[in-house]
Amino acid sequence: MSARDDILRRVRAALDGVEPGYAVPAAPRIAPLDDVVGHFVERVEDYKAVVQRCSPADLADRVTAALPDGARVVVPAGLSVAVPGADEDAGFGAHELDGYDAVVTEARVGIAETGTIILDHGPGQGRRAISLVPDLHVCIVRADQVVPDVPDALPLLDPARAHTWISGPSATSDIELNRVEGVHGPRTLVVIVVEAAP
Repeated sequence: MSARDDILRRVRAALDGVEPGYAVPAAPRIAPLDDVVGHFVERVEDYKAVVQRCSPADLADRVTAALPDGARVVVPAGLSVAVPGADEDAGFGAHELDGYDAVVTEARVGIAETGTIILDHGPGQGRRAISLVPDLHVCIVRADQVVPDVPDALPLLDPARAHTWISGPSATSDIELNRVEGVHGPRTLVVIVVEAAP
């Protein structure tokens, strides 16, 4: 008898006489939020990201102000805002991307309860590499893209596409529980939330 067979025999013996039919309870849902976007902003700030709110008319100026003077910036194809002096990603390799100080992308969806931004790498979002290699990530999230919780976000995502889930700047506490930022991605995350014009 193999070890696998022995383990399965023990499991069957332990379950002998147990009635099937245990129903798994539904996952609890958070209470409806009065201000989904405000909750999203609070959660993103909890992760030590910089959050700015603006109108569509102010977006280009906010993006420009979020970038350091003289920074080399890469942007994905299809970005909805012009970033003066930025280079459009042409499939740059990791060494080339390492020469960039910042990236500007858009998001596919934002999750209020977790403060998470999801990129599905469509137009305006670019490849995963451009959102991970530069030290500063400026991410544009439109207010109508913010949903209350993870179950609300999943139907909006194409399961055939790659996704990058971002919850704050890159950070780890692997070594003696000391927080170190920038190990697995950008050290600084700036989220610009674009609210509908009144």
